[in-house]
Amino acid sequence: MTKAIDFNVGYASQRAPMIGRNAVATSQPLAAQAGMRMLMLGGNAVDAAIATAMALTVVEPTGCGIGSDAFAIVWDGKTLQGLNASGRSPASWHADMFAGKKAVPELGWDAVTVPGAVSGWVALAERFGSLPLTTLAQPAIEYARDGFPVSPLIGHLWQRGYHKLKDQPGFSACFAPQGCAPAIGEIFRNPAQARSLELIAQTNGEAFYRGELAQKIAAFARAHGAHLSEADLANHKADWVTLLSREFAGGSVHELPPNGQGIATLIALGILEQCDIGRYHPDSVQSLHLSIEAMKLALADLDRYVADEDHLEFAAERLLSDDYLKSRAALINPDKASDFVYGEPTQSGTVYLSTADASGMMVSFIQSNYMGFGSGVVVPDTGISLQNRGCGFVLDPNHPNALAGGKRPFHTIIPGFALGADGKPLMSFGVMGGPMQAQGHMQMALRIMLHRQNPQAAIDAPRWRVVQGRDVSVEATFDRNVIAGLRERGHQISVEDPLAGYNFGGAQVVYRMAEGHYVAATESRKDGQALVS
Repeated sequence: MTKAIDFNVGYASQRAPMIGRNAVATSQPLAAQAGMRMLMLGGNAVDAAIATAMALTVVEPTGCGIGSDAFAIVWDGKTLQGLNASGRSPASWHADMFAGKKAVPELGWDAVTVPGAVSGWVALAERFGSLPLTTLAQPAIEYARDGFPVSPLIGHLWQRGYHKLKDQPGFSACFAPQGCAPAIGEIFRNPAQARSLELIAQTNGEAFYRGELAQKIAAFARAHGAHLSEADLANHKADWVTLLSREFAGGSVHELPPNGQGIATLIALGILEQCDIGRYHPDSVQSLHLSIEAMKLALADLDRYVADEDHLEFAAERLLSDDYLKSRAALINPDKASDFVYGEPTQSGTVYLSTADASGMMVSFIQSNYMGFGSGVVVPDTGISLQNRGCGFVLDPNHPNALAGGKRPFHTIIPGFALGADGKPLMSFGVMGGPMQAQGHMQMALRIMLHRQNPQAAIDAPRWRVVQGRDVSVEATFDRNVIAGLRERGHQISVEDPLAGYNFGGAQVVYRMAEGHYVAATESRKDGQALVS
């Protein structure tokens, strides 16, 4: 039996762990309430996840939209199921498109790949849902049509996004109709998005990929000389995939395979087991030093090898073999920071949610525009903002993640799941936030699975983030003596104020207790909410 978690440990927070037989945790309270509404109607955890995800496109447009991509892990009561609902590049994209440039553009139509989130909602509903999609969409439709008050963190990010994206096609007309971003607490309405959500729900997603909305998306692309076509949308499909896993702390951690970065979490945890990381207190200098070094090694592999699964140089499982992980662990100097070269991560915008129900079903779900509002492109009269996942490709033709047509780019967004020693579900978890995600997953696994911290304490604990080389950012709440100890080992530490929470990600956790009920915890750095019933 899995050891009990410790409710006596804690860090500075305005949150408390919530305990109940049904649970929803996400980054915006109105979205969490949409999910709980489905559970109260008799729906299951998948119904709650879809309703929450759809609502998030309305109330947290700074992180996701109808034009996002998505991934999910579902415990269906017996086994884990993985879903990759990320889109591919337009078929007409080619390697010479951005000749002379150092990278794929981050903004505008040149960054847009086929949006996959809608296909993810539909795939989940068809396979596991119990309520009609029209019912699941209702809270989101109401928020868009009748309006919702802009919450504090989202209001801050909306202002930031407006100044960056106001000149992108369709952006200001949708998200700043009064000539400026809405203020915190202001009621914002998006009737065009309400109509799009109604069409998606009524047609089971067909309107988005083969109907009225697809035609509007493709027509707007043509008007701007972009490549995305009706055929690209019609040819899209979400894929059910086999998960990657790694035993850890008596249980196991499960991640989706590439094109996502979840494998980096598994590599880092595998390296840390070789280092006997459990000997050290999670907030000690030595534990943090080893964790940082392990993550640097994992990110180096991520940068070099991960791409669309159909384009990998070799099976991803090879990066998780015991022999390979032992060889990587041997590179760590226990007393000194080392340099492991990889590309500098970028900031992002993403939403994550976790749900669970009394029958035992649990869902780990994530969807994202990538960088804030994504490309900045919004299709007129639809409220559909489009992600900028195309900039996840690289322009080196010899790299497995090289830009090409009909190919999935490297993705930062990852849902996580852990099983206990008995093979039963332990927790559904995620840490949104671009380059922070694999790092955050590792930090959650260490604190909850290895050190038995309760989920809210693990979320509230000070976080760190590898930036590049020996550069590491830590939150201002870090102990000064620990910072000094890390600097003595050669880490180049910068202390950041976690303003609005986006620099160090946003975590949500639903943890299953031995008695069958759940502990739900939400990010104290964000606007979110954990609800139970």
